[in-house]
Amino acid sequence: MTYESIKEKADAHWNDRAYGNTPLIRVGSAMCGHAAGAFRVKKTILETLNSLNVDANVDEVGCIGLCYAEPIIDIKKKDHPRLFFKNVTPEEIPNIVQSYLIDNSIPEDKILGYMGDEDITDIGVTPLSSIPGIKLQNRVALRNAGHVAPADILQYIANDGYSGLNKAISSMSPSEVIDEVKNSGLRGRGGAAFPTGVKWSFLVGSPGPTKYILCNCEEGDPGAYNDKGILESDPHTLIEGLAIAGYATGATNGIVFIRHGHNGPIDRTEKAIKEAYEIGALGPNIFGSDFSFDVEVALTGESYVAGEETALMEAVEGKRSMPRYRPPFPAAFGVWGKPSNINNVKSLSYAPEIISKGADWFSSIGVNRSTGTAIVCLSGDVNKPGLYEVAMGMTLGQVIDDLGGGVSEGRSLKLLQTGGPLGGVLGPDSRDIHIDFDEMREAGAIFGSGGIIVGSDKVCAVDLTRVLVAFCQFESCGKCFPCRLGMEHLLEIVERIANFESKPGDMDLMKSIGGTMEAGSLCGHGQLGFGPIRSAITHFEDDFRSHIVEGKCPTDACNSPKIVPKNTRPYATDFAAGEIKNGR
Repeated sequence: MTYESIKEKADAHWNDRAYGNTPLIRVGSAMCGHAAGAFRVKKTILETLNSLNVDANVDEVGCIGLCYAEPIIDIKKKDHPRLFFKNVTPEEIPNIVQSYLIDNSIPEDKILGYMGDEDITDIGVTPLSSIPGIKLQNRVALRNAGHVAPADILQYIANDGYSGLNKAISSMSPSEVIDEVKNSGLRGRGGAAFPTGVKWSFLVGSPGPTKYILCNCEEGDPGAYNDKGILESDPHTLIEGLAIAGYATGATNGIVFIRHGHNGPIDRTEKAIKEAYEIGALGPNIFGSDFSFDVEVALTGESYVAGEETALMEAVEGKRSMPRYRPPFPAAFGVWGKPSNINNVKSLSYAPEIISKGADWFSSIGVNRSTGTAIVCLSGDVNKPGLYEVAMGMTLGQVIDDLGGGVSEGRSLKLLQTGGPLGGVLGPDSRDIHIDFDEMREAGAIFGSGGIIVGSDKVCAVDLTRVLVAFCQFESCGKCFPCRLGMEHLLEIVERIANFESKPGDMDLMKSIGGTMEAGSLCGHGQLGFGPIRSAITHFEDDFRSHIVEGKCPTDACNSPKIVPKNTRPYATDFAAGEIKNGR
């Protein structure tokens, strides 16, 4: 079946679903909506429609970014704009259905805004586009989130889904695809910010009939949920990007690697893969071409280190998630010993739009060597947490104030924690720092997976630091001793400082341990493990001095007992010295 014939069918389906005579109710049901009660809301919607004998279609969709307003539903009636309702509870559903679908009146107290050409400002409803959290976004990877049902491939195709893949395999050579990605300036969105097109080119020259493109959705960073957001909202954009990467590199197989227990992303991705096979977007001779590509989902247990590319491959093979020694590098010897290339969810999700609209279009967004957009997971002490996709180059101050609505409780900004637990802790003067890979690295932080956690003046930098170090120590796989012992020792020292039991020379000792970890650790977990401490000391010396010299916490956050994770020491014995075990 050709892409053109599928697109014709999809357009007809979309026009009937989204603009037909039957109202369409979309329920935001990504992770944020789920946590807020979206599935109870959907259940009540179906029950209410049935009891009132109202005919309407109901779709589960993803997140439009305004997580603070979830559960969000929107209703599209014929010849009316899409009307968005915020913070909806199951108890409010009967009134919404009765008022809007039967009585043609609007319960204005629940309205978030509207979207569409029809103007209803005369009754006090404002366009959704006037909300800063929507107005300031530039959604590329998340372009379909909240609008297209992830379980309906025809909706994706009707909105130009798989057009990038079709363009690539029908009118571009593999080398032209790689050149387009290189020229776009796309850099990996997983932490290292390595140029994606260059990374793809490493796999091209690797010999062998079987090659793999792996997608890393382990996403274990506390405060990061954008990869899961893409898979829950629009999994087909990842699948399409994975297939484009396969065509460009000569790969035959794709693997989407997801943490076990993340049921929303797992279920929706597996459903999307099944749909893609059924319609001919995956499998043999895609869209009638000579290109064939297979995709599957692989799961791992809860292991933060599994996000490291070689540890990920070990997990796919059913082994413990521990990094490999390199060389050989994955492009030569990857999963199952086959040449492999590993990308982040976001990196691959940009590929369809880059191929469809061109490198120049993508590179025109952003700033300097950081082109395109950034997906920000904004949380912590902020009024409007959310999942925002913005052009690279926005300042951190704009993220906090314009997107996030400022620091919560009217308090002042004290710190920002960016890039996950291996990232950095920045002070209040970081407002003017731009979301730029290189600028943030120079400031002692990284953008990483996109998490930005806001801390108000009630947060103690020492307390936050020991939480970060405790996480990193617990998640160390233990394979190399600089990380295994270094993280343990750093945690002991930070705990001493937090408990006002610091010893002379502790600060210098931490720096020495950190240097050893950076030089000797096998992977980024140990190499970057001292990062949060270094940045916290740099920006919050007074907090540390108060604990060490004055014996008090400036915010009283450290005056309560804390639970310290158990040591992650897989090679240590679990019995005392001299104890006989198993008769030996």
